[in-house]
Order: sequence, then C-alpha cells, then structure tokens
Amino acid sequence: MESTVHQQSPDTLRTLPGDDIRQILWRFADRYDLQMLVQSARAVARGPVARLVAEGARNSHEWTEQKKHLLEAFDESGITVAFMDPAQGGFIEGPKNLALSLVAFELSWVDAGAATCSLAGNLGLSPIHERGTPEQRDTYMLRSVPPQPGEDREIWRGAFSLTEPLPYAGVETGLLGGKVRIVEWEDGKEPILQVDKRGRFITNMGFANFVTAAVDSADPRIKGSCMVILEQTDPGVFDRGAPTKKLVHQLSSTRDPIFSLRVPASRIIGGYTVKDGVIVPRYSHSDIIEAVFRRTRVTVGLMTAAKLLSAVEPIIRYQRGRFRGGESVAPGSPRYELGLQQREDALHRLVDVWATGEAASALGFAAARLFDELDPLERQKDDVFAAQGIGNGTAQIRALRRVQKDALEFLALSTQPEATRDAQRFEALQQDTLVRYLVQDALGSVLCPACKLWNTGHGANMMREAVSLMGGYGVTEDCPGFLGQKWMDAQLEATYEGPEAVQRRQLSVTMTNELFLTQFTGWIAEMRGIAASRPGTGACTLASAMQLWLWTLNHLQQATDADGAKLYHGTRQGVTFPLADALCWLLANRYQILDLLELEAKGPANPILAESLPGSLAFLSDLCHVQAARAAGEVARICAELVYGYNRHPAWDGGSGCGPDACDPLGAFGDDGSDSTMPVGPKAGPCVCFDGLEPFVRLRLKLDGCLTGVRLAKDRAAEALTKVMIPEALDYPA
Repeated sequence: MESTVHQQSPDTLRTLPGDDIRQILWRFADRYDLQMLVQSARAVARGPVARLVAEGARNSHEWTEQKKHLLEAFDESGITVAFMDPAQGGFIEGPKNLALSLVAFELSWVDAGAATCSLAGNLGLSPIHERGTPEQRDTYMLRSVPPQPGEDREIWRGAFSLTEPLPYAGVETGLLGGKVRIVEWEDGKEPILQVDKRGRFITNMGFANFVTAAVDSADPRIKGSCMVILEQTDPGVFDRGAPTKKLVHQLSSTRDPIFSLRVPASRIIGGYTVKDGVIVPRYSHSDIIEAVFRRTRVTVGLMTAAKLLSAVEPIIRYQRGRFRGGESVAPGSPRYELGLQQREDALHRLVDVWATGEAASALGFAAARLFDELDPLERQKDDVFAAQGIGNGTAQIRALRRVQKDALEFLALSTQPEATRDAQRFEALQQDTLVRYLVQDALGSVLCPACKLWNTGHGANMMREAVSLMGGYGVTEDCPGFLGQKWMDAQLEATYEGPEAVQRRQLSVTMTNELFLTQFTGWIAEMRGIAASRPGTGACTLASAMQLWLWTLNHLQQATDADGAKLYHGTRQGVTFPLADALCWLLANRYQILDLLELEAKGPANPILAESLPGSLAFLSDLCHVQAARAAGEVARICAELVYGYNRHPAWDGGSGCGPDACDPLGAFGDDGSDSTMPVGPKAGPCVCFDGLEPFVRLRLKLDGCLTGVRLAKDRAAEALTKVMIPEALDYPA
C-alpha cells in the first residue's frame, strides 16, 4: 500500500471500498451465486479483456481472431450461461436483471466494448425470452449454451436487428424499412415468409448464427409488424455486411447486415393466429422491444457508472505521483507524497466524480433489483388475465385501469401506522397480484429511463471531468485505467437503446402517473425522517428539493404561458424534458442515501469490516451530502426557469416606475435585513411580481438554507482522499 504523510484517524476512509462493502450496498451479500459470478466476470475483465486493450485490439474495426478469444473466455467463465435458466443450462434460478447488471459492471470497469459483446448475445435472445413461444425459448436458449463435455455441437450466438439506415442508426425505432410477405401458403401447411431487412449498427453480426429482426408487413395477408427469427442457413441472403467504423466499443463486432431470407411462419416471435385468411402476430415489434428495452436500458446505464468508479484509483495515483522524479522533490515531503492532492481543486473535482459514480451505481442496481421483483409479477399478471379471457394490448390496459383505485388505496394504507390502519384490507390488497404489479410497474416505468438518461448522459460529462483530472495523460492510449477510451465509450452508451430524447419523452409521461407520484410524496416524508437521525447524509436537502420539484410539476400542469398556451404538454419538450432531467437527479441521490443506510444496518455483522466500517460510513455519508447539494442545485435552477421563464417580463407604461421596496422579491416575507439606504441604479424596466408564486419562493428559500454544511462535507471527503490507501499498481495491465 502507498504511504502518506498523514496519520489516519479512526473515522476516515482507510481503503477503497471492496467487495464486502459493495455486496451490502447493492444487496447481494446473501447471494453466493452472484458473488461467484462477479469474481468470474472480474477475472475475464482484468485478464483477457485488459490484455486485449493494452495490446491495441481497439485499433481495428474488424472482428479479429484476437478478439474472438473473448467469446471463449465468456463461455469458460460462465458469463454466457448467466442469462439462461437452470433447465436451459444456466445456474441462476429466477430473474437475472441484477446478475446481468453485475456482469456488465465488472466488464465495463475495464472495457465497455467487451461488456457489449457479452450482453448483445443476451439482447439477441431477449425477444425470444420475453415474448417467444415455449418451443422458441427452448430451442434457441438451449442452442446458445456452450456444449458440455462429450457433446458434438456448435454454440449459437445471437444478434438483435432493430435499427435501419433511414438514413441514420437509431433515429426512430417505429419506422421499419424491413418487410415481410407471404411467398407460399399451401392448404394445410405452414406459410413461408420472405423477409427483407437491412440492418444498421447491429452488434455481434461478425459471428451471429441467428438474428431476431424487426419487420413490417408488406402483404395484406399479414397484419402489422412483428419480430422474426432468422438463421444463417435459411434459403437466401444472410450477408453480415460491412463493419461499422466506430471510434468506440471496438471489442464488440458491429456491422450493417443485409438479409433476404425465406423462413417458416413459426419463426414469428410469440407465434400468430389466422383470422379471415390473415396472419395476426401475437406481438407487434413495438410490444416486444418495449418488454426488452425496459430491462436492458438499466444495464447500459450501469456500464457508464462502472467507468466513473473505476476512474477513482487511477486519478488518485496520478495526483499523488505527479511531481515524483524531479530533483527538487524529496521522498517523504508533502509534494512527493501528495503531489496535486496538496491543492483543494483537484480533490474537490475528484469528490464530484466519485459521488456521481456512487449515485449512478445506486440508481442502476436499484432498478435492476426492482425488475427482478417485477418480472415474476408480470408473468403472474398475464396468467390472471389469461384466466379471465383478457387479451393483450388495450384490453389489459382497460382492466388495469380498474385496479388503479385499489393500488392507490394500498399505497395510502402502507403509509399509515400499523396500529391504526385496516389490517385486513391492507393484507388483502398486499396479496392482490394486479395491485402489486401496478405499484411496481409504475416505479419501474420511471426508474428504467431515468437510469439510462442520467447515468449515461451526466455520466459521460463526468467522465470528461475524470479525464481532465489526468492532465494530458488522460487522452493518451496508455492512460492508466484506459480513461480516455472510457470517456469516448460513454458517448455511445448515451445513444444505445434510445438516445436522451427517447428517455426524456418516456419520463415525461410516466412521471405523472398518480401511482408514482403517490410513492414520490411518501419519499419526501421518508427523507425527512432520515434527516432527523442522519443529518449528515443530505437527506434534508434532498427532501426539500423533492418538494420543490413536486410543487413545480403540479404548477406546470395547471399553468399557461404568457400567450395562454398550456405549459405541460407532450409537444412542449422545453417544459417536460428539463423537468424529467431534474427528477433523475433526485432519484439517483435517494437511492445513494438508501444504500448508505443499508451499509450502516448490515455492515456491523461483517467481521471483516469491523475496524474500517466507521470511516467508510463517514466518507460515503459525505459523498451523499455532496451529491444532494448538486442535485438540489440542478433542481432549483430548472424549476426556477420553468416557473418564472414563461411569464412575459413587464414593460414600462408611460414612464411609471417602482421604488426600492417594489424591487425586493422578498418584500412580501418581511424585512430581510438588507440595507435599504443602498442607492438604486438605473433599471431597464419595472420589477416582476410573484403573485401566486409565494409558495415557490418559500420552498426555494428553504432549499437554499438546507445547503448548510455541504461544503464542510466536501472538505472532509477531500481530506479523506489524501489519506486513503491504494494498491501499488492497478490489478490489470496498462
């Protein structure tokens, strides 16, 4: 371990958080299967993957023999089968959102292209897994498991083909150039389909054996859109296409394929029915991608979070060693031991990077755990509707709308003290599958786009900050921790599975769901309660920011602009999108604080953490406080712009003016202690008034006051960075 010139105090951070802390924070301390999976993924990431990057494998767009060894490493480590159920050759029972998120996190700690290479195979299988028929699931999941000893077969690899050159990748998933039509349909036999599809930016195409492709009907005998399974041995053209000339994620194979194939109609994912001579797919392509992306977007968000946390150790090492080697820098001197860490700016900026990484990880893993709970509920919900003869689509939506009132009642009862609430009614609602599904689904519909939007969007900005902290070294190929490549990779992750606008659009709809807002209101009280016992976490600041956001949302839904036009509307993205951004800051910090409380509750039971736990808790608490202040600042800025910004500034009317008292926006709240004798300068126009907005002014004032102590927390966290011990070298090659 590196030495420092300072003595460590008992309540400061001793070492960088390790597995014992992370397992508690992210809730898998009791999951031995996940712990072993993390170790396997880490061995691959910091071994074969790191060597490939260090040897320059990212310098080629092609899928080379060198890169191909990654697939073998994934197979041998168990990463490939982590997606499968035990009956299909896997080893994890039940939902696997958290498991796959942990794998992606470990691989992205070193290189996100390797993580994408692994996850893209799961993405190719996901339409089949989520909406395929039992026969389709068994067939393709079993083929995608590595052969066991004695088996003579080739493992199948999948790809997911959605986007098309229209003319750019990923601009609109609802517009499909791919077409499907019937070429043969003999009486008593299965129809044969002709599928024509040109893909764009399709991962795994350099080696995929099968593709799940989105297509639209080009035949009146086929209704709507669907997804179809294409195999490389099908009659016709299975052209892998030219490699995409990416600047990022070069350890994954990305190409622009061309398909023109004949396939049986049984390849329609989810199956179909025939009505009046027309093939009616059970699921449209949008039905399928909604089920897929609402889960996999979370994993992409965690890929960027891993980058931020992985940057901490290389930056500390760089900062401390910045001046070593100079003749005037003697070993043991502060300049030799601390280097740039003698200066507050370098430390404060690193605190911001670290705090963002913790918040992004907390939000991402919370979303992954939520979907592990939601997945079985969704299947139970489908079973309930099937038993009632209720089909998919609008029929389910109408049925769920009738349960909304019960779900709201359940949330209301859950906030009441046990001694006073109707226990029998509460228990009945708690056991109701549809009620539980609605509550969880309302939350999942917010957390998924929020995680993808904030982690990859703001995370990419903070990766730029991390690179800048390495000086010129940050943009070199041999930068420790590959930070320059990670910064570039983060730009692509921000566009994967829908760019920022897609996530903001979804949030602008889902965050107004009454079920979500009811839960959100309860979180404000939750944070107030935490602040009473743990004021150093920033929970008070967060609660005030949440209250300000909620007031602003309610106001904007009723208010109009200066021309009388409605403010909160689907087409007014200048209103809805910023408010969605503000919500993401709040969500990330909330889950960061909840992670801290989990560590505080469970940490003492781990004897390995006995001595270091107080210092780790103190440091992580300060990071929560720092992040709460940053979130509060962003929320206050956005809300103030939206509340005031759509009112027209008053103009002079015949030379009338206003005196000093009228210029004081706080005049309505009493003497603010300012010096009223100060001269008033020339004014461009009369002062604005705040009629009807007094509650907002009060909330904003309260929020500003809640920032008390945050800079002290940042100073403490910065001081801890000068004392934390780090290994002599990174545990993967430079």
